[in-house]
Amino acid sequence: MGKKYIFVTGGVLSSLGKGLASASVGGLLEARGFRVTLLKLDPYLNVDPGTMSPFQHGEVFVTDDGAETDLDLGHYERYTSARLTKANNSTTGKIYQTVIEKERRGDYLGKTVQVIPHITNEIKATIKRLGEEDVDVVIVEIGGTVGDIESLPFLEAIRQLRNDVGRENAMFLHLTLVPYMETSGELKTKPTQHSVKELREIGIQADVVLCRTDRILPKEIKEKIALFCNVPPQAVVTARDVGNIYEVPRALHAEGLDTLICEALNLPISECNVKDWERLNENIQNPQKEVTIGIVGKYVELEDSYKSLNEALLHGGLPHRARVNLKWIESEGLVGETWQDKLNGCDGILVPGGFGPRGIEGMLDAITHARVNQIPYFGICLGMQCAVIEFARRVCEIDANSSEFDSSTQHRVIYKLRELLDVKEMGGTMRLGAYPCELDPDSLAFRCYASREISERHRHRYEFNREYEELLTSYGLKISGNSPDRNFVEIIEIPEHPWFLGCQFHPEFKSKPLRPHPLFVGFVEAALNYKQQQEDATDLSKALEKHSVEDTVS
Repeated sequence: MGKKYIFVTGGVLSSLGKGLASASVGGLLEARGFRVTLLKLDPYLNVDPGTMSPFQHGEVFVTDDGAETDLDLGHYERYTSARLTKANNSTTGKIYQTVIEKERRGDYLGKTVQVIPHITNEIKATIKRLGEEDVDVVIVEIGGTVGDIESLPFLEAIRQLRNDVGRENAMFLHLTLVPYMETSGELKTKPTQHSVKELREIGIQADVVLCRTDRILPKEIKEKIALFCNVPPQAVVTARDVGNIYEVPRALHAEGLDTLICEALNLPISECNVKDWERLNENIQNPQKEVTIGIVGKYVELEDSYKSLNEALLHGGLPHRARVNLKWIESEGLVGETWQDKLNGCDGILVPGGFGPRGIEGMLDAITHARVNQIPYFGICLGMQCAVIEFARRVCEIDANSSEFDSSTQHRVIYKLRELLDVKEMGGTMRLGAYPCELDPDSLAFRCYASREISERHRHRYEFNREYEELLTSYGLKISGNSPDRNFVEIIEIPEHPWFLGCQFHPEFKSKPLRPHPLFVGFVEAALNYKQQQEDATDLSKALEKHSVEDTVS
């Protein structure tokens, strides 16, 4: 069986869910026993999203090999077993950069370099390289919306590629919108018709039209779309809004999408085992308890800035049959006499990653609140660094800071390691990708992981300054995770606290719904315990008050 390719495009408007659709297709094909990999092609001119603001682009997802990629790769990894690398995300900027470098080297032998064939050939080469892996199906998501000028080279490339590999080895899946108009009480198919028409004008005929809508499409609507979009009615698939994103694979399976794909690509028809997805959704939809986690960050206005974190917290509740409610708290807003009121009702406090000095003082206050009041605390990357600064200032009583926030600080407990050491493996200005870590067996981290050696993904410039290790540990801070060469501190804890842990890496990047990350599982469990203790204390107080009143009356 030759390699098969599925090209996922989108129309009408952005943010319809091409990434979730692509990931769900991958999950369904794996449920049928096929090996898959996925590729995101983004039409913007940035070489990668690493330098883009979270407000502009959302989260930057990091792979094991240190690639800074689109957040959709997080969906791909959460829904499938594919191990993604820098080869699984490319952009217009990266494609043009490669072509220009080849032109400068003389690889084109003096030819005029043009969009067709040189840019489109490079796009096709990017796709075909994934086809050389030990997989059966390559799923390629084209970012942007059909009609965008930036997307045209990518669409032309996949049009050509289908001819290159043969029609039986490639198919086009087009995601579009079928809105419901409240004023007329009708579903409108015209946006879908125009979107598919625009695809046909550049030589691409959709094989499946995936219709995003808020309700099941009736037979007559599917038939109308099929007629105008030149597909059979069974190839018009309802992509209805669902209660949570992990319902999408099951919903698309119920519509027969995976069977359509197998038929279109001449793949062997086998049973699709969606039992794991069914059990997962049963767990999500029927929680036995709930807990509230306060996320104190600097990008909380756009939840996509912390997409993997959101999902990892949800995953952390699943083994406990618990719903995890997220309370977003802007760190700059923790000011004034009543700032602590914003943390009321939080059973756990988490400070996530970020860059720059904005909002740091609010984070430090939130950490003090968690430490002093014995509330479970989880600090990730910047959240760990702030925990170290807070401990140094308010427990060790030194005027500590990070050199990122104050380059002239006297006590830089967090600093850029290159300031004192020439650590070649850091690469550029960041420590990116997977690094090993050794855990202290007498630690909270070890109890969570149940392993001495772990590997986690990083994305940061600043590190724990080991010059302050003796001082901080003498006051009760514990270093429970180190790099094997002991250059880097990876995890800190406060053993006297019920659950207080900061890690330099980003564990959220490796959490999956069917395999929750152990740190998030442990954190949610601690938050549940804290909530139960608070409820028990309240009940005891009420009982004592009632008993006191009865004694007074008698």
